Amino acid sequence: MKAKVKNSILLIEDDPFLIDIYKKKFESAGFKIRVAEKGRKALRMLKEEIPDLIILDIVLPGIFGWEVLRKIRKNPKLKGLKIIILSNLGQKEEIEKGLKLGATKYLIKAHYTPSEVVKEIEKILKISKAK
Repeated sequence: MKAKVKNSILLIEDDPFLIDIYKKKFESAGFKIRVAEKGRKALRMLKEEIPDLIILDIVLPGIFGWEVLRKIRKNPKLKGLKIIILSNLGQKEEIEKGLKLGATKYLIKAHYTPSEVVKEIEKILKISKAK
């Protein structure tokens, strides 16, 4: 019998506190997690390994999440990659911009607990918990 392959997530977030919380939460939910604190680092990491899903913050040092999202969507190899924006930018215009640029879903950090974010990821990846 084959061992269950973990779904992999690339977390693109620059806040060490949030990285720590989400990393622990995703790992305890059974995900393989990699972290990039900067947009450029995330783009380099995507050349090495393509995750099943990306969690993307918008306000990042160097290049903003918008540019990271644009670059990912321009790359044919990453076309089908699922991307959740997880940001404190919650204006209607920003949410529309994120979805228009190709985000799968836009979550406002203040509106979701880490457990709820895991549930959203599981919905997007259609992971059903074995009863």
